[in-house]
Amino acid sequence: MTRHIKRYSKEFEEEAIQLALRSKSIDQTARDLGIPIRTLHGWVQRLSKKQHPSDIQDAKVLHEELKQLRKELGRVKEERDILKKATAYFARESR
Repeated sequence: MTRHIKRYSKEFEEEAIQLALRSKSIDQTARDLGIPIRTLHGWVQRLSKKQHPSDIQDAKVLHEELKQLRKELGRVKEERDILKKATAYFARESR
């Protein structure tokens, strides 16, 4: 008994992955497309492994940006509080 291995085009594979990621179930997507469930799971897994290094780099960049924004927000809140106090002070003085 020989086993027939079906090959799929790269375009079909990429479209199937995107469809699977947008849908609720990879298994159902595979059934709808008429491909083995394990095949689609493998494609999705391979994609996630490929994207992992860039995801780590993206996370580091986002973390640094978040730190910077929090620092800036703290500074802006301080400035706002100083201006509120100055406004109240000058409002009392002008009466």
